[in-house]
Amino acid sequence: MVSSKKILVIEDNETSLRLIQAYLQKNGFSVVVAKNGMSGLDSARIEKPDLIVLDIMLPDLGGHKVCRMIKFDKKLNHIPVVVWTSRDTDQDAETAKQCGADAFVVKTTRIEVLMDVINHLLAKTAVEEARGIN
Repeated sequence: MVSSKKILVIEDNETSLRLIQAYLQKNGFSVVVAKNGMSGLDSARIEKPDLIVLDIMLPDLGGHKVCRMIKFDKKLNHIPVVVWTSRDTDQDAETAKQCGADAFVVKTTRIEVLMDVINHLLAKTAVEEARGIN
């Protein structure tokens, strides 16, 4: 998918952050990064991204709380949120869903899995916008 879409990545792990940023840029996305929950929320409000990739374990404000705050904000709640985490439990997935996350992806060496989810959510959002749902 060729894109000029903007993706906000909220991730504190430098290796993961560099990996996803490089991969997204290689695939035509504009990438904004934040390394903790509060700066991620600020960036979401300022940058108005098309999609947010969010880690759960962040140093100041956990990802579940960040997701909940995004989904309760009328100016941000239409933005798809992909929880991308190394935590691989059913409870983590269920909590992400309860917080309003649009997808839950376990960090893996196969970043194509994350890319497929991102492309699917962006395509779904485009269809909803065309229909006037958002």
